[in-house]
Amino acid sequence: MKVSKEKAAENRELILTGAARLFREKGVHGVGVDALTEAAGLTHGSLYSRFGSKDNLLAESLRHGHALSQSRASGVKSLGDAISAYLSPVHRDNPGSGCFMAALGCDMPRQSKEVRASFTQIVRNNITRLAGLLPIGRKRKNEDELLSTMATMVGAMILARAVDDAAFSDRILSAAKTQLIERK
Repeated sequence: MKVSKEKAAENRELILTGAARLFREKGVHGVGVDALTEAAGLTHGSLYSRFGSKDNLLAESLRHGHALSQSRASGVKSLGDAISAYLSPVHRDNPGSGCFMAALGCDMPRQSKEVRASFTQIVRNNITRLAGLLPIGRKRKNEDELLSTMATMVGAMILARAVDDAAFSDRILSAAKTQLIERK
């Protein structure tokens, strides 16, 4: 049975949204094709016919998920607000809807060139976004300073998610947030 263009686009959206969430929650190697197709309510064949491979799906889901994250963050108007929202227990406790850099950064060195290119673009886009949150009229921070800010944010999130002590996890987020906000 032939699927309409609208239904095909809807299915593609379902696959990309589900894949983006699953990859962030379980990591690249923690998600199999079965879980990806089940999350979208589709078959293996439909996944492969649209994307060709899990690798291609990962690259596209990175771009798709990042675009969704950026639209959700459009209400953030200052660097301090971005730091506070990022280094929050809500973000820590919801990796499936959070930052790809913190959720998948450690997986990237072992991925294909295409996947790494998508990830690299996300990093660059986030630097541009942080630069855009600086007050108008204030001298723009140089890119190295923004890279340092972002690296601190991502590193703190990785550590906060990794430790098994809730109070220590909260302290990691709080310490990083305090340092970054004082520095900005």
